[in-house]
Amino acid sequence: MKAFQFLLIALLFALLFSCDKDENIPEDNPGPTPEPEFQVPETVDIIMYEVNLRAFSATGDLQGVNQRLDQIKSLGVNVIWLMPIHPIGEVNSVNSPYSVKNYQEVSSEYGTMNNLKTLVTQAHKKEMAVILDWVANHTAWDNPWISNKEWYTQDGSGNIISPPGTNWMDVAALNFNNQEMRLNMIEAMEYWIATADIDGFRCDAADMVPFDFWKQAIDSFAGFIEKDLILLAEGARNDHFTAGFDMNFSWDFYSRLKEVFNGTSPPGVLYAIHNSNYNNMPAGKQKLRFTTNHDESAWDATPMVLFNGKSGALAASVITIFLDGVPLIYNGQEVGVVENIPFFSNSPINWSLNPDMLEEYKELLNFYSSSENVKTGELNTYDHSSIVVFTIGSGQDMILVIVNTRNSDITYSMPAELANNSWIDALSEDLVTINDQLDLTPYEYHILINN
Repeated sequence: MKAFQFLLIALLFALLFSCDKDENIPEDNPGPTPEPEFQVPETVDIIMYEVNLRAFSATGDLQGVNQRLDQIKSLGVNVIWLMPIHPIGEVNSVNSPYSVKNYQEVSSEYGTMNNLKTLVTQAHKKEMAVILDWVANHTAWDNPWISNKEWYTQDGSGNIISPPGTNWMDVAALNFNNQEMRLNMIEAMEYWIATADIDGFRCDAADMVPFDFWKQAIDSFAGFIEKDLILLAEGARNDHFTAGFDMNFSWDFYSRLKEVFNGTSPPGVLYAIHNSNYNNMPAGKQKLRFTTNHDESAWDATPMVLFNGKSGALAASVITIFLDGVPLIYNGQEVGVVENIPFFSNSPINWSLNPDMLEEYKELLNFYSSSENVKTGELNTYDHSSIVVFTIGSGQDMILVIVNTRNSDITYSMPAELANNSWIDALSEDLVTINDQLDLTPYEYHILINN
């Protein structure tokens, strides 16, 4: 009986102690605050940066990118596009990263899955998304899928062929009439979302892949995971947007931009292309605008060559950044690399080039990033034979952009509604007064805020 009484007293004491302890916990103390979950940027807010792993660092790998994340971030970038990270085919090979040997592996050339996961995690901590380059149209000849012959396009004799209409002999064309192949492709894409927490895809040669596959894949992603994805189609078809893509490429704008700067087209063609693009697009969708990317800098020329040096390259970038659309920067562009940048072989970028140009890109892109008006304000354009002139927004929030596209001095007569106004330079924050005329040196540009 005494033992029972002792046990009862002990239990009552423990209960009283527990109550006292609970009373000492402040009601407004919720405990440790969890880390906020990373959210991908809205499409209209994206500033994208393309990484060619073989050029980006001396090591040519994912770790080399991870070590320079702060430098990428300093440009105002919030989305990193990694060129293909998969093992490269060895049969009929030209060492192209777009010849995928295995869709669910990281090439040892670039590192490991853990390297990729670390890169994504660190990028997210710096408020940057990471998207993978996805090659859906074809595989390497030594991809394990090749054992499923019916998964591939064949000629009349039953031989698997390269993509029709191309000279891409290092790859085999997939057959999108085969439903089993489609499901395996979608599963492989979802693998990277689940395993490495990647934030979307830049889909290579998207115009060569049927609409109904892209619709099937993107619908599947929505049922697979709740997180928003960034989906960029390397193509120009309007049905990409119907399929669920957020953006596609503005190839026509790039082509006309080169014509404007070499004097064969007036600036007005850029406004016409812009209006044609956006008048036929669903609300909320965007065009990717660029002065270069991995294809152009490898096979065409770098902006330093195409636009006649540093001043011309920057002037062309100002137009692509501010005349609506989503801006893309390709690694090396920001330091004015002159030579072609290959991606079939390693050719590390010299990051010490043109520090003044790098600082200018930082100022341009960070102003773009900070200004809601730049991204959402109404566009108004002005025709001239050599000068690109447009305003964004109206009233006190209006931004005026003026770019001389010629390698010569030009005096520009200001439109009446813009003349005799006081402005603030968006980059230097200096006060600027423009009267009836503005004298512009070769490739000079101004980004001005209504004062």
